[in-house]
Amino acid sequence: MNDVVVRALREDEFRAANALFYAALHVKPPTDEQWERVRDVYQPGRVLGAFDDRLIGTARSTDAELVVPGGVRVPLAAVTGVGVRADRTRRGVLTSVMRHQLTDFADRGVVAALLYASEGAIYGRFGYGIGTRFRNCTVLRHRARLRPGVPSGGEVELVTSLDEMQRRLPEVYDRLPLRPAMITRGPRWWPGLFSMLRRQDGAVAAVVHHGADGPDGFAVYTVDRNAGDGGTMRVLDLHYADASSYAGLWRYLLSVDLVDEIQAHHRGLDEPVDVLFTDPRACRTTEVLDEGWLRLVDVERALAARSWRGEPLVLEVEDTVLPDNAGRYRVGPDGAERTDAAPDVRLDVAALAMIYTGGWLPSTLVNAGLVTVADPATADRLDELVATPSTPWCGTFF
Repeated sequence: MNDVVVRALREDEFRAANALFYAALHVKPPTDEQWERVRDVYQPGRVLGAFDDRLIGTARSTDAELVVPGGVRVPLAAVTGVGVRADRTRRGVLTSVMRHQLTDFADRGVVAALLYASEGAIYGRFGYGIGTRFRNCTVLRHRARLRPGVPSGGEVELVTSLDEMQRRLPEVYDRLPLRPAMITRGPRWWPGLFSMLRRQDGAVAAVVHHGADGPDGFAVYTVDRNAGDGGTMRVLDLHYADASSYAGLWRYLLSVDLVDEIQAHHRGLDEPVDVLFTDPRACRTTEVLDEGWLRLVDVERALAARSWRGEPLVLEVEDTVLPDNAGRYRVGPDGAERTDAAPDVRLDVAALAMIYTGGWLPSTLVNAGLVTVADPATADRLDELVATPSTPWCGTFF
């Protein structure tokens, strides 16, 4: 569709974009009351619309920061609200919107973009790769006994008012250390969480963990109960500063009465919840799925921002959407810079995103044909180059 025009929407057009996005997900649009609560997640200048003679596609983003290996934070665009009218799909509308958005990110100096994909086959062609994965797990509460050596200390405080949660939880999150692939939560993120919490059928509660230096973790949960039966607790958001606060939050969750099982979804792959217990089988992993899809918008700045290990290598990167990224980069413990040297590794920008925060071993992607190396030994060197001390996890849905 060559006649599609993509532009930033005016604020009085945001609700139409919201309705289009909800319709694409087969969800009813928010009521007037719900819209008043969620409208603040729409950042002026960051909401795009595609038009023929009417609005037929949309995507939006909010500004945040991404933590990269080594602890540096880089400018990030958190992308969401992507949708196309059902009678205008498969006509290039999405391609027009995504290319416009990525070009805008590059012009504004954004280093990376991140999104959660409703379908796994869509975003790879725009240079997004699976940067992180998560697991869903279920804890059988009556079988879950904490081991004697599990860290202890600190106190927990129950918060049951959503208004108080909305006031206090952002302050707690801002105090926490963020590991690689986590993102900052700005003021436009929190209204979305609390809009979702207010739509829950049951009561929502939060518990704040207090350590020696003040609040250092929180968990938000709700309990679904059938009359006469134990309930199912659903952990909706849980973040922590260290092993003590993590164990303290789980110690509290296991103490809540009238609960038979605890469902903890969207958790990091290396969270040690199962080995907290004398019987690790009290925790069952039910799914492992893709989490954040990462797009490196400025490859040179992204490579220079993170830390690297081992011997330097020359990476040749292909990027058909943002061709300024294409080229060869010498990458190593001393940093990253463009070079004309012969490449040791060839990959496209989506595969680079997959290894950038340490979510995938490059050798795995070599075996899958996503990365090409000069010789087999290079795959091991590349594994060492990108190695990180922890498995990356975002933990912030948007």
